[in-house]
Amino acid sequence: MITRVLPTGALALLVALVALPAAAQPPQTPRPPDEGPPPLLMPGAPGKDTRAITATAATDLSQVGFTKADVAFMQGMIGHHRQALEMAALLPDRTSRDDMKLLAKRIEVSQADEIDMMKEWLTSRGQSLPDEHAHHEHGGLMPGMLTPDEMMKLGLTTGVEFDRMFLEGMIRHHGGALTMVKDLFASPRAGQDSDIFAFASDVEADQQMEIERMSALLKELRK
Repeated sequence: MITRVLPTGALALLVALVALPAAAQPPQTPRPPDEGPPPLLMPGAPGKDTRAITATAATDLSQVGFTKADVAFMQGMIGHHRQALEMAALLPDRTSRDDMKLLAKRIEVSQADEIDMMKEWLTSRGQSLPDEHAHHEHGGLMPGMLTPDEMMKLGLTTGVEFDRMFLEGMIRHHGGALTMVKDLFASPRAGQDSDIFAFASDVEADQQMEIERMSALLKELRK
């Protein structure tokens, strides 16, 4: 067997490297701190900013209950939607415009479905449903709703005059719904139930869009 002998200088260098203290060793690149999971984001109420919340807060939100303001909002919005359906039902026999008839159809489909959803929400939480005729009385009117006299006048009108009165009344009606949503989110702890939040946000977006559409139709009628 052949044994290789290191030169004296190389052997001395090897011994010196092995004997270096730990402090003399090349510095190690520190590991970046564990940043953890990305933050959870909770969308704010309409007009409010999205904010980051902790996992604990997210768990707590899943247990959020409903408030008296939530119940009042749903009960009031049922009557509000019912009047919109009554207004839309007048339209087919009183207008010759296809775009007006299409508007009425959109209102009928969307608001009838939302009434069913609101009834289910109230019933599943043991809350009472509003009287079906409460919105016909002055005292039961929610923001933006037409009075009984205004509804009667609308029903007695036809043609272009009906179209104008309908659009003016429904724009005001939708504006009242936006006021109801604003009041809901301004109430302490209200609007935090996930179903309420989603529904109220949809009402705000959808009815604002319809206000813009109806305003364009009304502008056309006034030319």
